[in-house]
Amino acid sequence: MTEQLLTRDLTEVDAVVREAAAAEILPRFRQLAAHEIAEKSGPHDLVTVADRGAEEHLTAALTALLPGSVVVGEEAVAADPSSYAALRGDAPVWIVDPVDGTRQFVRGEPGFCTLVALAHRGELLASWTYAAALDEMAVAVRGGGARLNGKPLQAGSPAPGAEIRVATSHPDFTTPEQKSSLLALRTEGVRTRPCGSAGLEYLAIARGTLDAVAFNWELAWDHAAGLLLVEEAGGAHLTLTGEPFRVTGGNALPFTAARDAATARRVRQLLAAGA
Repeated sequence: MTEQLLTRDLTEVDAVVREAAAAEILPRFRQLAAHEIAEKSGPHDLVTVADRGAEEHLTAALTALLPGSVVVGEEAVAADPSSYAALRGDAPVWIVDPVDGTRQFVRGEPGFCTLVALAHRGELLASWTYAAALDEMAVAVRGGGARLNGKPLQAGSPAPGAEIRVATSHPDFTTPEQKSSLLALRTEGVRTRPCGSAGLEYLAIARGTLDAVAFNWELAWDHAAGLLLVEEAGGAHLTLTGEPFRVTGGNALPFTAARDAATARRVRQLLAAGA
């Protein structure tokens, strides 16, 4: 059944993602009232009516496109953590982050996106990264490459001898061991900065404007779409122990994704040296 969807014109999914953003997200961009914003686990973990509305829209439309599929969405898991286990089940799974970069969205900045990935038994099959305020849609299909607004994406490699540019999790929001790993990246030949929307950082890698990321959390909706996008653009990802990242969980953290395999190995070595 999943294969049947992938052999069809995937513009149907593209249209669903765009429709959700047009109906639920863009009308609220720079129009949010205070009562439409709430904290979940703390001040750095926000949710808005746009997040909830877009996820509900996507859940209904995506499961209609692929009968028998289920959705693992950020807001639904916040309400029922047990629903995350569907990632390890037999049904095809849509992994959804309705507004990735909610803090940026709340501040009225355009650096947010909607992330959708399709997975089956832990394998990522296709992904959509839609930066609605920037009108950018990146699509990746396993074995079929990556595209941005219809044009092929190739991450390429950093220039020989060039400084490696890495976006990272905030070291202070980690365990002491993970903080040490992330701080180990601050070495000669590496320039780090805090990450913004994870989805847009992955897109930056896929288009070659960022060399790598290093993240210390593994929630699937933040990473699934971007990891496949990076892979299909020619990049690679590795966990702290050198294994590829698994959306089903159990990864050794922090992990990295990068423009090419050599950069991924370099960043992983630095992370491991600081562990």
